[in-house]
Formats: sequence, structure tokens, C-alpha cells
Amino acid sequence: MHVVIVGAGLIGTCTAWYLRQHGVDVTVIERADAPGMETSFANAGMLTPSMADPWNSPGTLRKLIKWLGREDAPMLLRLHAVPSLSRWGMAFLLNSSEERFRTNTLKNVALANYSLDLLRSLRADLSLNYDQMSAGTLRACRDQVSLDHAAGLAEFLKPHGVEYKVLDRDGVTRAEPALAPVAQRLVGGIHYSGDESGDAHLFCQALGKACAAAGVQFLFGQEVTDASRSGDQFILGTPGAKDIHADAVVLATGSYTPSLASKVGLRVPVRPVKGYSITVPRGDWRDGPRIPVADDHLHTAVTPLGDRIRVAGTAEFTGHDAALTPARIDNLFSLLEAIYPEFARRLDRPSAKPWCGFRPMSADGVPILGATRIPGLFVNTGQGHLGWTMAAGSGKAVADSIVGAPPELKIDDYSLARF
Repeated sequence: MHVVIVGAGLIGTCTAWYLRQHGVDVTVIERADAPGMETSFANAGMLTPSMADPWNSPGTLRKLIKWLGREDAPMLLRLHAVPSLSRWGMAFLLNSSEERFRTNTLKNVALANYSLDLLRSLRADLSLNYDQMSAGTLRACRDQVSLDHAAGLAEFLKPHGVEYKVLDRDGVTRAEPALAPVAQRLVGGIHYSGDESGDAHLFCQALGKACAAAGVQFLFGQEVTDASRSGDQFILGTPGAKDIHADAVVLATGSYTPSLASKVGLRVPVRPVKGYSITVPRGDWRDGPRIPVADDHLHTAVTPLGDRIRVAGTAEFTGHDAALTPARIDNLFSLLEAIYPEFARRLDRPSAKPWCGFRPMSADGVPILGATRIPGLFVNTGQGHLGWTMAAGSGKAVADSIVGAPPELKIDDYSLARF
């Protein structure tokens, strides 16, 4: 059996690994020149079952309207993107009811926990190093309402494997002493001990090498622009190269999946949600952060990654516009200053590396995994802001479904057929 995976980000690389462990002949086609060069390249770096709640929470429509036109908005809708979001957007908003939100959150946390367990096994078995940390994550809250809301969500998730501890102001600074200069602006926080962090790009590179050593073939610098089915086989077209034939195909192309799926008449309700980050050298900041911090009020995450600091945040509905909007990058510097003012003052701005990428967001905030109505065509997309968290679990679940292995996860909960 020959399976072609389109996309060598976190999702595609993990899928390739688990398929190869089943003895499948695997080819991965990637338009970049190495694994993890696009959406997986510079994300927030946090692996967070604690953040399993979808972004279309109750009240999302009101927030989107409130934030229209604000460059510092945590979630910004660009008006030019509205036509491309009409059908998808209605489903996105319909899934923001309290009942659907809670149901979808539980689907996400099940996959997130499963995935993190697999990641730990991968790390141990393959001796992977990707600037990982297992100290958990810290959510810092600047008002009591936010703290109470976060604690309520954490309590809802606790029976489903998310451990947490509510901290007062002193507890927050004990967990992360680097927050001491802003302690008086905080009312408390929550420590999620089961969360982790690490550089997703480094992970992709390391796992990609392991895949290649195990026999996975990578075709870099080739973009699949056409797909068709002939008899029992798929034919994938790449400009300037021979067509590639496969017994089965996995579309692991993130927010670009709908475009490729449409070539074979398949609709996949996923849209891009643009996110930004800056990565800065830690330098001589000896008292810098020792745990990833998500500031609940500022909607920003700051993650230590070895000798670097990653600042990530905001969500923007703007299609596939890859421009690094200066105002959004400046906003990240401002947010960093609000969280770690001492570091911001000594920061050499020209040394910062700005980035943006497109989170693949499904219409209900839950990944889309497994078989489609087209025989032999599988999808692995829609992980949204949880792509790093769910990568290993999504990859194994799809690989198992392709070969018919006994499922370890109830994959029907993530099927495209639900739409």
C-alpha cells in the first residue's frame, strides 16, 4: 500500500511516522524545502490540553463586532474576508452556543490528552530534543472575573484529565518570579501542571529525520496543484514533475486543505485564522521566565524556548494574506512590555524575528480527521490553535484508520461527515 501525505508540517510529519510504523510505504510531498516551515514554524510553542476550549465560545459574535477595526484586538475580522467566511462563519457562530461549545471542548480535550501522551512516548523512544519543557503553563489573570471564569473552565475539564491549581497573587509570582514587577496588576492565576511547551519547528525537523531514517520518502519543493481519481488510484499533479500515483492520500495541508480537496469535489469547512509571533533572544536575562505564561487579559502567550523567548497572540480573519502587518507586530512588543517590562526595556528590537502563520480553524472548532466520502481520501486538519498540542494524536488516529488498526480514539467524533 502506497500512501501519499500532502504537507510536512506537524500534522503531516506525525501522520507519516505512525503510518510507517504500520509498515506502509509513505511519500510526503511538501512545497517548502524542509518540514515545519509554514504554520508549524513559529507558533506559541505551548502544548495545552488546558486550552481545549474552541475559539467560538458563547458571545463570540458580540466580541467580533466590538473589536472591528482595532489593530490591537485579540480577534480581528477584516471586512474584505467576510465574503469567503459567509457559510463557514454561520456554522462557526452556531457552534458558539453553550451546549455545543461544551460538547466540542470535551472532544478537543480528549484528543489533546491522547496526543500529549503519545508525544511523551515519541520523545523518549526517539530521544527528541526540541527545547521542550514539562513545567506546565501558567495563566495570569488581571481581574477577578477572568480568574473566576478560567477556574470554572478548569473545573469543567478536571474530570477529563486536566489538572490545575488556582493561585493567588503571591502564588503566581512564586510559580514565575519574572512576573514580580507586574504582580500588583494581577489578582491571581492558574497553574496547569500537565501542560508542556517546546519548539514545534525543531520537533518537525527531528521527527522528519526519524521518518526518513525509517524509510519515509520526502519530496520537498513540490506543490500539489491538482488531484484526481482514476480507478483505484489517486493521481497528484505537481508543476514541472511527473504525476504521483497513490493508493490513498492524506491531506495535511492545514488551512489550504479546502482548496486541494475541492479538486476532487470535496468540501472541507476550514478557514485560515492568521496569528502572529515574535521570537527574541533571551540574551543576559538571567531572571527571565521559566514557565510559559498566558496573560488572560492581554490574550498573549510568552514562552521560553531555550535561549529564546517567543511572544505570540492575536487572531485575524483575513484570508491567506501573509503580510506582516506592522501594527500587529508592534502590538506584540507592547504586550511583551506589559507582561515583562524589565525585559522589554533591554530588548534589542532589530534582533526580533517576526512571523505570521495560518491556523486551520474548522467551523465548530474541532479537528477534522479520517476518511471522507471519497474512497482512499483522508483528511487531517482543522486543529486551529491546538495544532501543536494535537499533532501526535491526530497523526496516529488517521494512520490507524487508514490501515484499519483498532482505534485508540473515538475518531467518529472528528469525522468530516458531521458537517
